[in-house]
Amino acid sequence: MGKKIRLTTAQALIKFLNQQYIHVDGKEEPFVEGIFTIFGHGNVLGIGQALEQDAGHLKVYQGKNEQGMAHAAMAYSKQMLRRKIYAVSTSVGPGAANLVAAAGTALANNIPVLLIPADTFATRQPDPVLQQMEQEYSAAITTNDALKPVSRYWDRITRPEQLMSSLLRAFEVMTDPAKAGPATICISQDVEGEAYDFDESFFVKRVHYIDRMQPSERELQGAAELIKSSKKPVILVGGGAKYSGARDELVAISEAYNIPLVETQAGKSTVEADFANNLGGMGITGTLAANKAARQADLIIGIGTRYTDFATSSKTAFDFDKAKFLNINVSRMQAYKLDAFQVVADAKVTLGKLHGSLEGYESEFGTTIRELKDEWLAERERLSKVTFKREAFDPEIKNHFSQEVLNEYADALNTELPQTTALLTINETIPEDSVIICSAGSLPGDLQRLWHSNVPNTYHLEYGYSCMGYEVSGTLGLKLAHPDREVYSIVGDGSFLMLHSELITAIQYNKKINVLLFDNSGFGCINNLQMDHGSGSYYCEFRTDDNQILNVDYAKVAEGYGAKTYRANTVEELKAALEDAKKQDVSTLIEMKVLPKTMTDGYDSWWHVGVAEVSKQESVQKAYEAKEKKLESAKQY
Repeated sequence: MGKKIRLTTAQALIKFLNQQYIHVDGKEEPFVEGIFTIFGHGNVLGIGQALEQDAGHLKVYQGKNEQGMAHAAMAYSKQMLRRKIYAVSTSVGPGAANLVAAAGTALANNIPVLLIPADTFATRQPDPVLQQMEQEYSAAITTNDALKPVSRYWDRITRPEQLMSSLLRAFEVMTDPAKAGPATICISQDVEGEAYDFDESFFVKRVHYIDRMQPSERELQGAAELIKSSKKPVILVGGGAKYSGARDELVAISEAYNIPLVETQAGKSTVEADFANNLGGMGITGTLAANKAARQADLIIGIGTRYTDFATSSKTAFDFDKAKFLNINVSRMQAYKLDAFQVVADAKVTLGKLHGSLEGYESEFGTTIRELKDEWLAERERLSKVTFKREAFDPEIKNHFSQEVLNEYADALNTELPQTTALLTINETIPEDSVIICSAGSLPGDLQRLWHSNVPNTYHLEYGYSCMGYEVSGTLGLKLAHPDREVYSIVGDGSFLMLHSELITAIQYNKKINVLLFDNSGFGCINNLQMDHGSGSYYCEFRTDDNQILNVDYAKVAEGYGAKTYRANTVEELKAALEDAKKQDVSTLIEMKVLPKTMTDGYDSWWHVGVAEVSKQESVQKAYEAKEKKLESAKQY
C-alpha cells in the first residue's frame, strides 16, 4: 500500500499541518500560518517535542492564557477573511477548559480555528492522572467534552491511526464557507507520543479549493423579480459580504438603483463609511439613518447576515406587514430566516449577476438617502463635541445619575472627558488604514454608530459572542495579520480586567499593539440596561465597601509589563498621546478616564431582554408592561 513513515502522532500532526494549502480566486497559499501553545504535562512531551524537532514553516508563539491565545488565533483568521488560520495547543484539564469561551466565540462568529487540547491517558493505566476529573457514570468523560457544544467539529484521538480521518474532516469543515468554525481534536497524552507507520501519501501537499457557490437561474430570476417589484429596498450588509469580498458589487448596485446600504457589526467596513448610500449600522446599536430607512423598507436584501437580535432590534426593526425578505447566503440555514426568498450562493457572484437583471429599475427613495445621512452626520458632529458641565449637564444616557453623582465621578477619576468625544477624537487622529478591534460593553454601540472606516476591512468587531477579553488578545491576532499597520484595541475597563494576558505576548515577541482603554469604573453598559428597566444602580459600578469609586492606575499595570503608557483625560492630552504612540516601536496603552453615561443611547431601536414580571418596584412593573406592549409589534420567529 505504498511507502510508510514512522512518526509519533504529534509529529504526524505537525507534518500534516505544514502541507495544507488554500486556493481562492486563483491565489494559493498555506492555510495554517502557525500555532499558539502553552505547554503543560499533557502536550509538552508530544506536540512540544514534535515542534522542537521540526516545526516546518509554522510560526510558534507561547501564549499566556489559553483563552487569550485562542482569541488571538480567531482574530487572525477573521481578519484574514477566514483564509488562513493558527492552531492552538493546550494541556489537559484547566488549560483545555480555558478554551471553551474562545471556542464559543469562534463558533458564534463562524471563524475557523484548530483547537488541539491534550486529553487523559487512552490506556487509563495511571488513572486518575493529574487534572483528570472522575465521574461515577462514565470513565470516558473529560474536561474536553465541554468543548463539544462550542465546536463545529469535535473528535477524540485514542489511537494514532485515528488522526488521519479526523484531520481530513476537520479541514473540510474549516475550509467550507457555509459551515466554517472551530474544529477541536483532543489527543490523549500517551497517544501524542505513540509511534505509528503512517502512509506517506497522507502527508502530500493538499490544496483546499474554495470555489464560489453559483446561484441557479431560478434563484437569480426570483431575486430580480422581488427587487424590481419593490419600491424601497434596503440592503443589509452582513459579515458574509465582507468574507466574500463583495464591496465593488454592493457599491455598483447601490449606486445604479439608488438602494441604501445598512450594516451589521460584522459587515461594517465592507463598504467605506463615506460612500453616499451607506447609512451605517443597523439595529439596536445602529444609526438613526439606518433604522429609519429600514422602517420604510418593503424589501430587505440580507447579504451574508444571521439576523441577530442586535441587527433586527429583536425583530421589531422592520414593518413586517409589508416588508419581504431576500437572503443571499452560502449557508442554507441562514438563508431560510424571516420567511425569505433564499439564494444559497456566494454574495459577490450573486450580486454581480443580479446587477444586469435590474436595468431600468430605480428605488423610490429619491433624495431621502442623502437627507437621512446628512441628519445623522450632524448628530455625529454634535457627539464629537460634548462638553461636561458641573452644573446642569445633560448626558446621553438620561435620568440615571444625578449631577451630584456625575460630579463625584469627575472628581474621583480626575476627568471631564465624555466617551463619545474621546472616541471620535481617536477616529480623526489615528492612521486611516489602522485596524480597530472591540467586542463588549458600550463601546461596540458607539463604534457601530460613530466610527468611520474608509479602508476596507479595518473595522473588526466580535459581536456574535461579545466575549469580554477578546479585545486585547484579538489585537495580537490583528498585528500578525497586518505587521506593517497600526492596530488598536478599543476596550473598556471591565473587559480589560477580564483578560489582557496577550498584551504580554505582544511585548514578548515585539508585535506592537495599541490598547485604548476607556475607564468609567464599572460595567457601564449593563448599568444602563438595569436602570433603563426600572432597577437601581446595583453592583455594576466599581465601588468600595464604603461606597467610594475605584480609581485603578491601569497605565501603571501596563508599564509594569513593559508597554509605553499614557494618561489622557482631556482631548488635548489624548491627541498628543495618540501622535506619540504612532512613533513607538513597543506596544502602547493609553488610559482614558471617561465619565459614565456619556456613551451613545439607542436610536429608534429596541432590545428584548428578560424583565421581572412581578416586582415590588413600580418602575420594574412598568418596564415589564412596556416590554409586553412592544412585543405585540414584533415578529415571533
